[in-house]
This record gives sequence, C-alpha cells and structure tokens, in this order.
Amino acid sequence: MRAFYQDKWREAGCDEAGRGCLAGPVFAAAVILPPHFTHDILTDSKQLTESQRYRLRDEIKEKATAWAVASCSHQEIDRLNILRASIFAMHRAVDKLEQRPEWLIIDGNYFIPYPGLRHKCIVKGDAKYFSIAAASVLAKTCRDDYMNHLSKEYPQYGWDKNKGYPSKEHREAIARYGMSPFHRKSFRLMSVLPEIPLDPE
Repeated sequence: MRAFYQDKWREAGCDEAGRGCLAGPVFAAAVILPPHFTHDILTDSKQLTESQRYRLRDEIKEKATAWAVASCSHQEIDRLNILRASIFAMHRAVDKLEQRPEWLIIDGNYFIPYPGLRHKCIVKGDAKYFSIAAASVLAKTCRDDYMNHLSKEYPQYGWDKNKGYPSKEHREAIARYGMSPFHRKSFRLMSVLPEIPLDPE
C-alpha cells in the first residue's frame, strides 16, 4: 500500500459502496490523508471484518486532513444509471470536503472529470492506496448504517444482513413480497429472482 499516487498536488482518494446492490442508495467518500500516512491494516473494505471497518472509520475521521461522505438515491440510480450515479456521489463527496484537493485518485477504470481537478483512475485502487482504502471504509460503513436503519422498516428483505446485495434470501424475499419503494427498478429485478414456489394467498 502507498500513501499517495503523486506528491506534487494535494490528493484525495475516492471510492463508492453499493454499486452491485438491488436496493438503496450508492454511497461514496473522499479522503485527504496527511503527509507520510501509513497504517498496519487499512486496505480495501471488502477485505476487512465488520468490526475492523467500524474501528477504522473512527480512526480515519480522527486522522484524515479532510473527509466527506455523500450518496445518490435509488431514484437517481434509476434515472442516471448506476455508473453515473456512483460518480456523481463521488463528486458530491468532493464538494463537501473542507479542504479543496488538487488531484483525485479514483477506484476503478472510469470517471467523469470533476471540474477543475486532475484525476487518475486506478483499478483495485482500494488495495493499493491508503486514501482510496479509507474512502472505501467510510462509504461502506455509512451505507451499512443506512441499510440497517432501513431494515427496521422493511425487515422481510434481510437488509441488516445482506445490505441490499442480491443474496439468495434477498432474492427470495423479492419474489415473495414484491419490490419495496427502495428497490432499484432499473436493475431488472425479475431476471435475478430464484424460481421458488410461492405459498398461495
């Protein structure tokens, strides 16, 4: 893991969480780390346990030079498509930073340029650069919190466990109960449903 892609301009790492979900918003974060930052366990949030992610979230917020989290709703995802919505969520996170970066490093292979800022897309960047990894942790934990809260209103979908991803239980719940108001209608949900017998009403 490296601290920065370059050291000439103030750099923010950006990542998102929730692109592959069937329900809920996509969250994104932007993080500016201090010079010479390093960490023993910080990496791609998918490689961390839940307890590690939440412990790291507090540490990132404390040690980062600046950080911000933003989202795009399921309605915006349906209107824009998930890729554009993910990028716009990143733009919103950059908008909210208390310090303006001069350079962005983005997890992935595509980005819509943020006005006035240079950027570099880095495939698997969340496992290569600390600032992108930090952004992945913030985006993931904030989205998990949101889905846990939403699950209290719609417990039948198991969002407190699957967080909106297409688990078998989630797909079976859609087949049984139909879509909630928070499902992404543009995701052609019927095509991912399991063929299970439903109890007659």
